[in-house]
Amino acid sequence: MQMNIQTLDSTYIAHTYGRFPLALAHGKGSLVYDESGKEYIDMATGIAVNTFGIADDPWVQAVTEQLSVLQHTSNLYYTEPCAKLAEMLCLRTGMKKVFFSNSGAEANECLIKTARKYSADKYGAGRHTILTLENSFHGRTVTTLAATGQDVFHKDFLPQTEGFESYPADDPQVICGRMAKGDVAAVLFECVQGEGGVLPLKPEFVSALSKCAAEQDVLLCCDEVQCGNGRTGKLYGYMHYGITPDLVSTAKGLAGGLPLGATLMGEKVQDVLQPGSHGSTFGGNPVCCAGAVSILSRLDDVLLAEVQKKADYIFNELSSAPGIKSVTGMGLMIGIETEGDSGEILNACMEQGVLVIKAKQKLRLLPALNIPWDVLKKAVAVIKTCAAV
Repeated sequence: MQMNIQTLDSTYIAHTYGRFPLALAHGKGSLVYDESGKEYIDMATGIAVNTFGIADDPWVQAVTEQLSVLQHTSNLYYTEPCAKLAEMLCLRTGMKKVFFSNSGAEANECLIKTARKYSADKYGAGRHTILTLENSFHGRTVTTLAATGQDVFHKDFLPQTEGFESYPADDPQVICGRMAKGDVAAVLFECVQGEGGVLPLKPEFVSALSKCAAEQDVLLCCDEVQCGNGRTGKLYGYMHYGITPDLVSTAKGLAGGLPLGATLMGEKVQDVLQPGSHGSTFGGNPVCCAGAVSILSRLDDVLLAEVQKKADYIFNELSSAPGIKSVTGMGLMIGIETEGDSGEILNACMEQGVLVIKAKQKLRLLPALNIPWDVLKKAVAVIKTCAAV
């Protein structure tokens, strides 16, 4: 007798995920379907990965065409999609160089290595500390866990990688004072703390960090893994703050559903990594890069303005609605604090055909950037109903 998907999963896959009792079979755009054919509105997009939803036609065409030409080659050779994507990223951001990897954690690993090598090359040994923020999340590798400012992620994986210190995101002078001690290489932060509860940093806080970092030659590093690639209504979240980072990491929505991370390097650090200092087998894969070129080419001002309009609609509809305490976030990266148990509300939404996820005790919305208005309005109405009960 053939086992069903959930039984197979439970039997053979490591139990690292608290999966919902739902097996998705197929989808199109912002709609997905389970094995029985029940329809759901996808308000999570694989945690901000499926930028233009499921099976987006231009993306499928770009990926399929590349797949039939050259699916992979080592980074010992040049490929057009990799070079073209790097050019697009640099021209859109003003950054100078790009290193491609497979995930956000790997993009942050590259960022950390680049920051420490810059400091070691210029100042010698001992200037390697990287400051991060409490409530942050930077990945699940041993080193990016150490960078993450949440003890809940540390306790089972000690000892931590040394050289990281986390500080509250409400007093820039404490961090500035720490920078002034002379052993700090970089400060790393998410402009919107996603896993921490979808909390945007305050502009005055980010501005102060930027100023202090410049004065101390401490590298200013932005983790744009979740809040990048149009998610906040600008191409990258830091663009809301009027700052110029030295290093930027991104992944998730960059390739629209394929694994691709990128570390963007500013003028100070553009030549830090040299042959042999870093590498990746699959980073810059031509199929993934072709998908990302398709995504990035459509993240234009018109689309980003539409993202902000949809965000305004969600905030206006849900703020002060019955059962909802607060709504936080930026663009289509939204956290909802509810009066009732968020897990129960999530399950009620699922039962009513809307898929949402959580960030700590909040509901979290990360819909496709091009979600149709009628679909969005239907999903928001379901969320309001479920939260009000």
